[in-house]
Parts: sequence; structure tokens; C-alpha cells
Amino acid sequence: MTVYTERAKGSPLADFIAENAQVLSIAVFFLACMLFFSVTTDTFLTAGNLLNVVRQAAPILIVSIAMTLVIITGGIDLSVGSMVALINAIGAIGLAAGYPWPLVLVAMLVLGGVLGLLQGWFIAYQGIPAFIVTLAGLSILRGVALYITQGYSIPIPDAPGFFFLGRGDWLGMPVPALIGILLTIIGYVVISSTRYGRRVVAVGSNLEAARRVGMPAKWILASVYLVAGVSSAIAGLLIAARLGSGSSNAAVGFELQVVAAVVLGGTSLMGGRGTILGTVLGTMTIAVIGNGLILMHISPFFTQIVTGAIILAAIWLNTRIFTANFRFGAKRKA
Repeated sequence: MTVYTERAKGSPLADFIAENAQVLSIAVFFLACMLFFSVTTDTFLTAGNLLNVVRQAAPILIVSIAMTLVIITGGIDLSVGSMVALINAIGAIGLAAGYPWPLVLVAMLVLGGVLGLLQGWFIAYQGIPAFIVTLAGLSILRGVALYITQGYSIPIPDAPGFFFLGRGDWLGMPVPALIGILLTIIGYVVISSTRYGRRVVAVGSNLEAARRVGMPAKWILASVYLVAGVSSAIAGLLIAARLGSGSSNAAVGFELQVVAAVVLGGTSLMGGRGTILGTVLGTMTIAVIGNGLILMHISPFFTQIVTGAIILAAIWLNTRIFTANFRFGAKRKA
């Protein structure tokens, strides 16, 4: 035992690999996917296709950053896809009615935040499991979207400023991707360098202990669902701006991709541990797989099978690596 401890202490590289095993593994997997699709298709590595990948991945990335906070607290939000669809539909209705797009944008962000906070209130202050609350939200929000649109797509009249958010480019990069990068940086700073981020991690590690040391633990828990609601609103608006219409059928299966990206990136489903870099890599891996399969002329429905398999594999690896790190730390303390 003593020999093992001395070797571990003398191996900073081994310590680094052990502490970042999940992120390193998804980075290797991401590069392997890039290499595979580069070899099997002629158009994957073209500038046009890569820009298309990051444009389409932006809404998933934006919501995944917020979902990272949610899962760090030990919760989950299954309603994000339905939230995206609802905001997408209501925003299109508002624009079709002639309201200025900046006003519609602000109103939708507020609506997303309120709906997210409402779910957070049930979870944090009423003690209802997040899975149950957000599963109900998944059904209710999608149902409201279907009811107000009667299942039809709502075309958005010409709104150049609004369409620029989904279709525009700035400095050679798609605007949705730039928005996603900005929010990713904000998310990283929040988690790594702010008191709020430290409190989110503390609540995920032990909510009762966080409450006893004076943290507003319940408010912190509720607030991450507010963040998820606002992020879903941003994603819904970007999708509407890119497609030029709103639909209650938008973002079907979106929550599956978001959860897959976060878990694949190494955020622990048990709470208390997460990484924004891992979430970015997980998101891009999901996007690359979907794009590559389409370029290989494989049915897009097969992507759902692959995504489900990735979630299962990621959860398995997540659990195994977490357990291995825990044992490794226990041995070093011994």
C-alpha cells in the first residue's frame, strides 16, 4: 500500500489522466469520429459542411450548457425539447401578428425563464423529484404548443434582423455558433470562478449540508431550472430564425440529444461534478455523428439508435470512471 501511494504521488501525469479521464475519453472519441467521417465521405471536411454542423449544433450546445448546471445539482430537465417547441411556436405567432422582433425576443426569454422557474419551484420547494416535474412539463408544454398552433407550422413574415440571428454570419462564423460560444464562455466562468457556480456544485454534492452552512440551497436548486428555461427559449428562437417558421413539432427528441451531450461529456448524474469543456465535446460529437451519418446516406432515424446507444455507453463509463477515481483517491489517502 505504501509503495502504491508513493508511485501515485510521483506521477502527476497519472493524476491528471485519472482526474480528467472522462473528458479525455470523449476528446479521443470525438477525434475518432472526425477521422472516420473524413475518410468515408468526400464532403465532411469541407468548410461549408463544418460551418453547417456548428450552426445546427448551436441550439443543442446552448441548452446543454444549462443542462450541465441542472445535472450538477443532481437533477434533470426532460422538458427542454417541449420548451423549445413552445417558444418557437409562440414567437412565430407574435412575429406573424406584427410585433417588433426585439420585443418578441425579450418576451420569449422572460416566458422561458418563468416556466423554468415554475418547474424549479415544484422541485426545490415542494420536494417533487425533478424527473416527475419535468416529465409533466414535457407533456404539458408540448400539448400547449400543439393546441395553440393546431399542429400547423406558423410562417414568419420578413424580419431581416430576426432572421440574421439564425441565418447570418459574422467574421466568417454563423451567428448561432457565435452565440453558443459566448454562452459557453459564460457557463465556464460561472462554474469555475463565481460564488454561484461553487454553490451549484455544493448543492449537487449535498443539498442539506449546503443549507446548514447558510447557502440558499433551495433557491440555487430552483434557479438552475430558470437558466434551463431561458436557454431553451434562446434555442427555440434561433431555430425559428433559421427555418423562418415556428412549429409545435420542433425539437422532437431534443432533450435526448442534450442529456446525451452532457452525460457523454462527463458530468456526473449523481451530482456534484461536471465540466463545460466535456459538454462542448459531447455536443459536437453528437452533431458530427448525425451529420456524418446523413452524408453517408444512412437513414436519419438511425441517428436515434446511435444516440440512445451513446447515452447507455456514456452512463456506464461515467459510473465506472467515477467509481475507479473514488477508489483511487481512497487508496492514496490510505
